[in-house]
Amino acid sequence: MDMTTILKPEAIRVLSAASSKKRLFHALGDIAEQAYGVPQTKAVEALQEREALGPTGVGHGVALPHARIDGLDGVVGALILMDNAIDFDAVDRQPVDLAFALFAPHDAGVEHLKALALVSRTLRDQSLCTKLRANLDEATLFTIMTETQSMQAA
Repeated sequence: MDMTTILKPEAIRVLSAASSKKRLFHALGDIAEQAYGVPQTKAVEALQEREALGPTGVGHGVALPHARIDGLDGVVGALILMDNAIDFDAVDRQPVDLAFALFAPHDAGVEHLKALALVSRTLRDQSLCTKLRANLDEATLFTIMTETQSMQAA
């Protein structure tokens, strides 16, 4: 599994208007609907249900919200870079400006865990996060996410 398996170029957004976790989830739901055909309300509800179990802010300004949704063929992702960081109840209590959401079928099992590990490992790289934060072009963000991961594999 690599980043190009779970992330499409059209599933990346730069947002200036997200002012809360709820608004971020709505933006992620919009991406899920436009890029993968997942109904926006279904995606938002699934993200909120998962978040109620415990915050998915992993620290250093990064959040990895994820949810299981019926009707998906495989694990898919959406990346949002925000101009203004928001409170996300992250483990380090720092605001979040990078969010990578994963949506998986209910029966994904190991595939979901592998995707979550891949994204977590990728976004734990502080130099990569710095590159992402320095670019507001969505195509460039896609290239950074996919090329960095393929270079690490080489």
